[in-house]
Amino acid sequence: MIRLICLDVDGTLVGSSGVVSDEVWRAADALRARGVRLAICSGRPGFGVTREFANRLDAEGWHVFQNGASVVHLPSGRSLSKGPRPELVKALVERARSTRRILELYGDSEYAVESSDDRARRHAALLGLPFEPRPLESLRGAVVRAQWLIAPEEEQAVIGEPHPGLELAPSTSPLMPDTLFVNVTATGVNKGSAVRALAAEHEIALDQVMFVGDGQNDLDALRTVGFAVAMGNAEPAVRRAADRVVGHVDEGGLLEALELVRSRLER
Repeated sequence: MIRLICLDVDGTLVGSSGVVSDEVWRAADALRARGVRLAICSGRPGFGVTREFANRLDAEGWHVFQNGASVVHLPSGRSLSKGPRPELVKALVERARSTRRILELYGDSEYAVESSDDRARRHAALLGLPFEPRPLESLRGAVVRAQWLIAPEEEQAVIGEPHPGLELAPSTSPLMPDTLFVNVTATGVNKGSAVRALAAEHEIALDQVMFVGDGQNDLDALRTVGFAVAMGNAEPAVRRAADRVVGHVDEGGLLEALELVRSRLER
C-alpha cells in the first residue's frame, strides 16, 4: 500500500499550461482524506508559486525543494537543508562571472541572480517572483543550492567542467523549452536523499512511497522508492527506471498515476 506520494513539478504536476488541473487537485484531496501523505519533490525553490503548490498539496506536511537541498516542514518551518561549502560557492560565482553564464544562488527562503539576461527574467516569472537582479553575495543566510541556466547545447560543456564536492543534475521545464537548468548541490544531496529523509520524518517505509517524475534529476528518487512512476513525456532513462509509465503531463498522466493509488486503496 502506498502511504506517501512524492511529485516532481515541471513536466509532472505542471505542464505547458503552467497550471495544475482541478481534476488533479481533487484526486490529491481524495487521497489525503484516505490518509495518504503527498509531497512536492522539485528542483524549484520553496517559495513563490511552488510554495503555493506545496500548501495546496499538503499544508501540514514535509516537502522537498531545491533538488533535495531543502527539506522543509511547512507548519513549523523546520528545515533539514544541506548546502555546499562556502568556498565551493565562491568558486561557482567566480566561474559565472568569467564565463558570463547565468548562475542563481538559493537559500531556503530567497534567491539571488545578478544577470539581467532575458532567460533569467523569464525564470523569475516562472517561479512567480519579481525579477530583481542583485549581487550574488547579497543572498542572506546559507546557500543551499546553486543553479546554472544555460542553452541545451551547452550541457556537455558545463557538465564536463570540474565541480569538486558538488553534484550536478540537469532538468527541463515545458514552460522554458529553450533552457536547461543544471542544479548544483553538495555531493550526496539529491532528490533520493531527500525522499529518504522525508519518509523517515513521516515514519513511512520506503517501499510504501511512490515517486512520480520525468527528468534526470528524478532518477535517484525513482531508484529509492517502492513504486517508481515516469510520465509519458519523461526522458528515456527515466522511463527505463520506472515500474510504470503513465500518460503525458498535458494528457492527464499525473491523474492516471494518482488513480493507481486510489484503486489500490479500494481493493
